[in-house]
Amino acid sequence: MMKTLALLGLALAFCFLSGSHAARITFTNNCPRTIWPATLTSDQKPQLSTTGFELASKASRSIDIQAPWKGRFWARTRCTTNAGKFTCETADCGSGQVTCNGNGGVPPASLVEINIAANGGKDFYDVSLVDGFNLPVSVATQGGTGDCKPSNCRANVNGVCPAELQVKGSDGSVLACKSACTAFNKPEYCCTGAFNKPETCPPTNYSKIFEDQCPQAYSYAYDDQNSTFTCSNAPNYVITFCP
Repeated sequence: MMKTLALLGLALAFCFLSGSHAARITFTNNCPRTIWPATLTSDQKPQLSTTGFELASKASRSIDIQAPWKGRFWARTRCTTNAGKFTCETADCGSGQVTCNGNGGVPPASLVEINIAANGGKDFYDVSLVDGFNLPVSVATQGGTGDCKPSNCRANVNGVCPAELQVKGSDGSVLACKSACTAFNKPEYCCTGAFNKPETCPPTNYSKIFEDQCPQAYSYAYDDQNSTFTCSNAPNYVITFCP
């Protein structure tokens, strides 16, 4: 019995020292339609226990993530299954299934990015429109210490999206808004080549559209000044679609 307790104590000590705490991520769908949230773990690490699921309007679902962890979350819209193949009109991950299984979403997609630190260190999180926009979204912390401010994009960018960036559905409605990088694939919009640093890749008229609508979100690659948020001491997170 004493040996068992000693081993348990060693296991708990190892978990504490290695920073293996769990952060709870709660997804809430305030949109009028069903959406299909998706998850992607970065840095070639194992994917989460779920990489995609259905979430009805006004419903919520939580998952626990072991620290340290880094990745992104987004929501797919207007999804259907035909001949056994699951597809979505926006942010589809191409897996043919509800789960994305390590695939990212096809732009445009509104993203929430979270870097969960080990040992209750400083987490980083943001809302990113670098890959364009498909749904309003917010991310807020629960618990933790430090700034811990919510980040959000509450506006419907689709309503002001210029024609050359629009993604339309079969009914003619605007379902999503591409980034200029996705639409035109030019270095000055993608911040690549000679434009691969902040000094040579300033905001453009297109990125300013996203910035004006959602000033707290990343509007393009180097939009760091007011778009990165931090929180320490192991907060949990609430991600709300259509906040």
